[in-house]
Amino acid sequence: MHEDDAYYLDGETYCRDCYEDEREESNLIHEYGYKPNPIFYGEGNRYFGIELEIDGAGRDDDFAEELLDIANAHADLLYIKTDGSLDDGMELVSHPCTMNYHINEFPWEDIMHRAVRQGYRSHQTSTCGLHLHVNRNAFSDSQEGQDEVISRILYFVEHHWNELLKFSRRSEYAMNRWAARYGYEHTPKAIMDKAKKGGNGRYAAVNLCNYHTVEFRLFRGTLKYNTFIATIQLVNRICDSAMYNTDDSIAKLSWSDFVADITEPELIQYLKERQLYVNEEVCAEEEM
Repeated sequence: MHEDDAYYLDGETYCRDCYEDEREESNLIHEYGYKPNPIFYGEGNRYFGIELEIDGAGRDDDFAEELLDIANAHADLLYIKTDGSLDDGMELVSHPCTMNYHINEFPWEDIMHRAVRQGYRSHQTSTCGLHLHVNRNAFSDSQEGQDEVISRILYFVEHHWNELLKFSRRSEYAMNRWAARYGYEHTPKAIMDKAKKGGNGRYAAVNLCNYHTVEFRLFRGTLKYNTFIATIQLVNRICDSAMYNTDDSIAKLSWSDFVADITEPELIQYLKERQLYVNEEVCAEEEM
């Protein structure tokens, strides 16, 4: 390589392409299209990649560094990106982790507390969402098997749309803009056929545009830890229902039957706060 073609970063010499790659890796806040190779954490076969949007305190390298120091103190768990839908914020993106790893190992609570102290908000904005990616091969090793489970996920979401809208904390307008429904049909296969036509693109309540994952986009952002964990637990339960029911049995599954089997305390608390748990209500702390 000729010296005129050399690029320098942190005392190392690179060609132009490698320099651009290294510079992108070294940034604290990456561009929206940044996608590192995923690192999987936890024992199991169902992994959740989390995208949490926060807004209101800037695309600030110092703030980003503080959050990354908390998140990545012991493992490379989190990276941060820009997002054009935000007014003055950024998107926190996790590497894929099992649900238990997100709850027991990932320092989400400390990250959220620091973000609030920095001046960020998520629920208390009109811009922020909480998106969950689930790996498709958790449903089946075959494309046909994956499609069968995903069709039942779509059916569940359409069949229980009113409850999920309430759970999401989104308005009808925001849901239609960022996470539109496909529309109810009488069978999972019919909804899947409609979804595959791609009318909503990626701005669907359940986005099927990604080759390796299914993305749940329904939920408004939050910096309240219990709400955040309850959302992961709900998506996990929806996936279970789609995997362990037939087309006929999921059509007969009422919301009350669905919540009756829930044992996770965070999810039960949140369902009660939203008056979605056997008509019980508890006093809820303000969302952030």
